[in-house]
Amino acid sequence: MEKTMVSRRSFLRASVIAGGGMMLAYYIEPLEKALAAPALPQFGPPVTLLPASFITIAPDGAITIMAKNPEIGQGVKVMLPMLIAEELDADWNAVEIEQADLIPEKYGSQIAGGSTATPTNWVPMRQLGAQCRAMLIAAAAENWGVPASECTTSPSHVHHEGSKRTASYGELSAKAASMPVPDPKTLKMKDPKDYRIIGHTQANPDIKKIVSGKPLFGIDHTMPGMLYANFEKCPVFGGKVSSANLDEIKTQPGIRYAFVVEPGPDPSALAGGVAIVADYWYQARHARDNVLKVVWDEGPTAKQGTDTYNATAEDLAKKDPGQTLRKDGDAEAVFAGLGVKVVEASYSYPFLSHVPLEPMNCSASFKDGKLELWAPSQIPSGGVAQAAAALGISQKDITLHLTRIGGGFGRRLTNDYVVEAAYIAKQVGVPIKLLWTREQDMGHDFYRPAGYHNLKGAVDASGKIVAWRNHFVTFGENGRFAQSAGLSGEEFPSRFVPNFSQLASMMPSGVPMGAMRAPGSNAIAFVMQSFIDELAHAAGRDPLQFRLDLLAQTPLPPAAPPPGTPVAFAPVAFDGPRMAKVLTTVGERSGWGKTKLPANTAMGVAFHFSHRGYFAEVAEVHVSKDNAIRVNKAWVVGDIGSVGAINPGAAQNISQGAVIEGMSHTMGYEITIDKGRAVQSNFHQYPPLRLTEAPKEIDIFFVKSDNPPTGLGEPALPPMIPAITNAIFTASGKRIRSLPIEPQGYSWA
Repeated sequence: MEKTMVSRRSFLRASVIAGGGMMLAYYIEPLEKALAAPALPQFGPPVTLLPASFITIAPDGAITIMAKNPEIGQGVKVMLPMLIAEELDADWNAVEIEQADLIPEKYGSQIAGGSTATPTNWVPMRQLGAQCRAMLIAAAAENWGVPASECTTSPSHVHHEGSKRTASYGELSAKAASMPVPDPKTLKMKDPKDYRIIGHTQANPDIKKIVSGKPLFGIDHTMPGMLYANFEKCPVFGGKVSSANLDEIKTQPGIRYAFVVEPGPDPSALAGGVAIVADYWYQARHARDNVLKVVWDEGPTAKQGTDTYNATAEDLAKKDPGQTLRKDGDAEAVFAGLGVKVVEASYSYPFLSHVPLEPMNCSASFKDGKLELWAPSQIPSGGVAQAAAALGISQKDITLHLTRIGGGFGRRLTNDYVVEAAYIAKQVGVPIKLLWTREQDMGHDFYRPAGYHNLKGAVDASGKIVAWRNHFVTFGENGRFAQSAGLSGEEFPSRFVPNFSQLASMMPSGVPMGAMRAPGSNAIAFVMQSFIDELAHAAGRDPLQFRLDLLAQTPLPPAAPPPGTPVAFAPVAFDGPRMAKVLTTVGERSGWGKTKLPANTAMGVAFHFSHRGYFAEVAEVHVSKDNAIRVNKAWVVGDIGSVGAINPGAAQNISQGAVIEGMSHTMGYEITIDKGRAVQSNFHQYPPLRLTEAPKEIDIFFVKSDNPPTGLGEPALPPMIPAITNAIFTASGKRIRSLPIEPQGYSWA
């Protein structure tokens, strides 16, 4: 990939917006080369960000800050502008936030996924604010004929103490437009003790529109002359159309177009199917539901299903593993020796669907060789690249507007719905909105992969884990894991057990798979923390203290990353003492071991490290005689760096939501495959947690540590599942080794 850098020397001028305000301009040379670059990787090419791209100050003092990343409910639309406004020393009441379009050569990486927004933007966004503040100070100093070093700021004002002069940012905006942009490395950032915005709850800028039903989400978008599309794909993954009654479809009320779509060069982005375009969406849906008749070429995946996967996994578990992910010491020798207690158990978890409340949708207009998109995408640059490939046009001929996203949880990291909308719009030549039904959404997901773990562990007479082996069976081919189906050799308790084997075997599958909130970790934490709990009980030890003792072990060195791995992508080694502090804190806050609980009620504990976040959680669970479950209370303690929560209100919301989603994973979420297609079709078969089933209280607390701030969207979810299932065991004596638990006779009380 050819990289186009924006240097400070390329900053040629500062332009004044209408009315004499301040809109810092930037220049990229050659701009055409940047726009015509190949598909951007996840984090994009290096780009020098400039205040021009993010900050506008009007003469009346109104400040507009661009929010560059997709807003998916995680609060990034307010969080990133908070970072800018803090170092700008802006009056937050004067700040308006606008959603940026996709312009990566201007805004850099624009993604929502992997809890990356905080760690990748913590420094750059604050630098932008500091640069703009320095330019305003420079403008005031020049006006007053005083050294800039003698000037200070307060919210949206510059002061010179010696002459007792003050100027508002609005008054200085035009002058500041002529000031050079300083090198951010020369600027001193605020001391955290002086933060006025960071660390204080700031309201979601869209909240009034959301609660009043104003159009805001992708599903709300309309434009003149728009038609509505429904796209029916083969229920078997990878299938395509053999024939369809298109002539009959075209006779239905309101139907404008009906045509077969052949699989694109990337079938995961553009699958085969039938597109129906109508004046109104319900006309297209009615024609699909009641008239459309398709003969499908189902393909080889029609022979696959959950039963065959389960049988294959069981068979592979009995054979030698396909590969070794990590091996320390000699676990087999320990298992065969004397003086140890050996525990064996097999764990499994199913495919999951993301089921965001806003189904997949995208609006598209194709005219004069140009494509315009309105897309609720988590990686919009991927949608542009895939749409360009499917349509045979250049990426520079595509404009993508980011709409607010009604949930994603990783589903919108893939852009098949964007490509479908683009393709249909090009075929019909008028603006269209593609909207999936819930059944289409659940039946054509990129599912959280199922997995199978076959574990064996040993504890010695002192209650210490001395050996661990895991033969993991998952999906993949030719030695490569399917998307989000893998397991790292470094997964805890790796490095903390002297005799340790992490092994893997793979089986092929035609089911599309992808990342789901806390990819991998959302299932792996259940397995690892459950089996650690089994070993604690086998050793006769308190489960929380057993974990603290394990964390206190001196770890073996981590494995080196593959050669050539960029620093930004290098894995972060697990820090035992850091997790121990989080675990100790959750024990203290929950009253672990000190609280007398009612009959058939117990606490369960678990921790997990993912996406650079350290979380330990406790669930207090009551189990009735007929296996009705009630989570009375949950405690969540996390270490996400030195600041704690950048926006405390949003952090509470995200963490509470993680508990609720974890409970849904535990009880009823499951996708089964039969004859190559998903069995479950809607929420009646895939029940999320109800409001009446939620804990009465969820206690959230953040431990501050001397580490850079990290993200929060993912890491709070994984520990809640094993915390609940471990509590079920303590309360009832029944060990949960597979998810979900509803098919095993459990229900919410």
